[in-house]
Amino acid sequence: MNERNKIQIPQILDGMVRPAARLITLVEDNDPRAKPILQELYLKGGKSLVIGITGPPGAGKSTLSDQLIAHYRDQEKRVCVIAVDPTSPFTGGAILGDRIRMGRHNTDPKVFIRSMATRGHLGGLARATGDALCVMDAMGWDVVIVETVGVGQGEVNIMQCADVVVLLQTPGGGDHIQAAKAGILEIGDIFVVNKAKRDGADRTVKEIEEMLDFKFHPGEASIWRPPVLKTEALTGEGTEELVAQIEARMHFLQEHPDEAGRLGRERARITLAEVMKELAVERMGDGVKGGRELDELLDAIATRRVDPYSAAEKILGA
Repeated sequence: MNERNKIQIPQILDGMVRPAARLITLVEDNDPRAKPILQELYLKGGKSLVIGITGPPGAGKSTLSDQLIAHYRDQEKRVCVIAVDPTSPFTGGAILGDRIRMGRHNTDPKVFIRSMATRGHLGGLARATGDALCVMDAMGWDVVIVETVGVGQGEVNIMQCADVVVLLQTPGGGDHIQAAKAGILEIGDIFVVNKAKRDGADRTVKEIEEMLDFKFHPGEASIWRPPVLKTEALTGEGTEELVAQIEARMHFLQEHPDEAGRLGRERARITLAEVMKELAVERMGDGVKGGRELDELLDAIATRRVDPYSAAEKILGA
């Protein structure tokens, strides 16, 4: 990066989009120049309201995100969207379907939409999503919406990013069953049955409520029971109630600092684990990259003379 294009941290803290976009590109390319900047920006964040929008493909995540943008802009709030798209098989980049559905906000200088390709990363997010969120948070956006790619029951990584997770479902088609699988019931702070004018919407709401009844018991005031809402994202019906429930969730966390602290520590633990994994891979590459030592170690593991756990400890210890 030449001096002219050098990323200035004060510019990002002042909310300038171009240097922030260049930094996110460095992050996506796994460029080591991004790391020291991210380290400083992380300490400046923590002020944005981060809303995670997740759910199966076709549930209307992008359309609902578009309605949330419009609502918060009516309140004069600055809104950023990190939209995780499937990876294009031709370019390796994001397919950009999400940005198309939010196109009416493209000319608004107080709205920034960044698409990110999964690039094979699982969990509904791209590998660089957490770092991109760190950048956006430090910029001082009032609201940051993180929209997952829409892979169904595996989208649990959004928990480590969002203050409030909104889980979408649609009536019929068996989509409601996804709410009971692989921890999805655990991650939703608010459940939304979108496309609520379709047949079966009330039934889907009832089924989700019944599943929640198994987990939550009446009278537990210190525990947040996720509400189940109905929306029609194409027309905006139900958006105001959703925003009200997002505010109620944040108010609940303010009223219950122990719960907020527990969730904060859990998010920090997951984030730390992800960073440690990346550092472990870097250390392996730096310490024994392509050398005889690595070949000998791999041969020892392959021939069962050394177990992979001891080998990993040896690499990390080095």
